[in-house]
Amino acid sequence: MPAGFLQRERIVAPPTWSRWLVPPAALSIHLAIGQAYAWSVFKPPLENGLGISGVESALPFTLGIIMLGVSAALFGTKVDANGPRWAMVVSSACFVAGFLISALGLYFSQYWLVVVGYGFVGGIGLGIGYISPVSTLIKWFPDRPGLATGIAIMGFGGGALIASPLSSQLLSAFGGSGPDPDVHGIASTFLTMGLIYAVFMSVGWLLIRVPADDWKPLGWDSSQARQGTLITRANVSARNAIKTPQFWLLWVVLCFNVTAGIGILERANPIFIDFFSDAGPAATIAAAAVGFVSILSLANSLGRILWSSLSDYLGRKNMYRIYLGVGALLYLTVTLMTNSNRAVFLICAILILSFYGAGFATAPAYLRDLFGTYQVGAIHGRLLTAWSTAGVLGPLIVNAIADAQVEAGVQGPGRYTTAFMIMIGLLVIGFICNELIKPVNEKFHEPTLESTSKAGAQA
Repeated sequence: MPAGFLQRERIVAPPTWSRWLVPPAALSIHLAIGQAYAWSVFKPPLENGLGISGVESALPFTLGIIMLGVSAALFGTKVDANGPRWAMVVSSACFVAGFLISALGLYFSQYWLVVVGYGFVGGIGLGIGYISPVSTLIKWFPDRPGLATGIAIMGFGGGALIASPLSSQLLSAFGGSGPDPDVHGIASTFLTMGLIYAVFMSVGWLLIRVPADDWKPLGWDSSQARQGTLITRANVSARNAIKTPQFWLLWVVLCFNVTAGIGILERANPIFIDFFSDAGPAATIAAAAVGFVSILSLANSLGRILWSSLSDYLGRKNMYRIYLGVGALLYLTVTLMTNSNRAVFLICAILILSFYGAGFATAPAYLRDLFGTYQVGAIHGRLLTAWSTAGVLGPLIVNAIADAQVEAGVQGPGRYTTAFMIMIGLLVIGFICNELIKPVNEKFHEPTLESTSKAGAQA
């Protein structure tokens, strides 16, 4: 059991508590761990300062995303059992420790400590932090679960918007940037960021509260829920959820939706340059490519709240029909039109990335609709292994095919035609899987007090 201060019983909200204080608490955690999307800022300094390759400089980020899925799956049940404050404190400790271990490794020029610190230890913080507020938000907002989880998970997508300029300024201030960076300056940047995030994340676990068992929004009636035919008033445990076809169908849906989005996101800069290298001077196109990356990051972040909020009205299944079906059509448009119209290309890319982010934010509410609120955090943690898989699959597909086309002498958009066609196929498969999702069979439901009493009377 966690220490008294961290126990769930110590953070039950009083009747006067405003539920709108809970999203900011969740947001403080997600904005911090969303720094992971700004890892690319550290790649050039690490490569120049330590003399390592691009593959080696990506190792901390890659391991961090893998550990995100693994730790979320392994510790999801503990997060639900011990409560959000315990989870947020553990997440903060691991995430901050990752920065401090990395700083120590850089001070002594031991890059393996950066991989272990940021990737392994910090990655555990990513996973636990990502799922820490999910079940709590859903319980506070049974009337608008898509909006509530969208606000928090938007923070993860938008964390890079804060972390990128902060990292760049600190690197410059400490002499850790440029063609010949001071490794100790990079170490000081990691140390400073760790201390900043320690304070910032503390706001989350100090502010977080859980509702009383009998609490519900004023004037809300669960019979008036608008989430569609898949919503359940029963509960399914995490152990039983993974035995259902619904869980694995949704796993494929999330995995392929993420694969399609991250394939563009991870290689956004080179994709833009390859598509429009003939549209102007190299310096202009390079600058436009940087802007393209920023626009996609913003689309990723805003899509998480805009589309997931809309799911409270249209239903989760309908939203994934849009993410997957329209997403496939957008990829087809880019593939057929190539670089003939830059505005169309930009609109398609923005929408694809907004659907990518929205897929993350809508998933917890979809799980609530299918499995109830009992252990939705733990179920969500297991579902995030789809993200870990997609984090490897998407970049591998796009980069491997693009590299092969470059070696074959292919120029321009043709480098990505095959990869984009594969993405279309994956989105179509995801669309079919989403159509196959039906309400969960009653045999997987947790027994209710009424059914238990009835069974006892019969006995």
